[in-house]
Amino acid sequence: MKKYILVIGAAALLALAGCGNSPDSQSDKKESHDEHADMNHSGSAEMPEGLEEAANPEFETGSKVTIKADHMKGMDGAEGMVTGAYDTTAYVVDYKPTDGGEEVKDHKWVIQEEIKDAGDEELKPGTEVTLEADHMKGMKDAKATIVSAEKTTVYTVDYQPTDGGDMVKNHKWVVESELESE
Repeated sequence: MKKYILVIGAAALLALAGCGNSPDSQSDKKESHDEHADMNHSGSAEMPEGLEEAANPEFETGSKVTIKADHMKGMDGAEGMVTGAYDTTAYVVDYKPTDGGEEVKDHKWVIQEEIKDAGDEELKPGTEVTLEADHMKGMKDAKATIVSAEKTTVYTVDYQPTDGGDMVKNHKWVVESELESE
């Protein structure tokens, strides 16, 4: 009789352990998804090789600014400070992440110095390239297509997201038209 109860108990435990719709497993899936949403968008203070500081930027390093860009949640309307200004060509790109994620459309911004073998000439829309930028997970070494190009000053900024998230440091990149003086 003890053996029979032991076998029934073991079978019940196995059945419960194999259940994939338990509240705990749903909670784990939600947390995993939320981790991506709350990704830290701070960047390294290290700049790409060959990038030159802007001679006459509209916003000097240390300037207080309001960000008028919606690259990510909590960015539009955020107050921040310019941490760097650089003259280059900024690109909007479509790319397929190397980690198998869905294709990213109209990513703003990747700069000339973050594109493998880009040289000095502005790349035309439709040009296929390999990204050296590492702003987002799966971006480095991703195949991309140039959507548009803009010869401009790009900025790195520190800002406090409007949604109360953690302070973002050295966010790469915003362009002059996406900043306002405070």
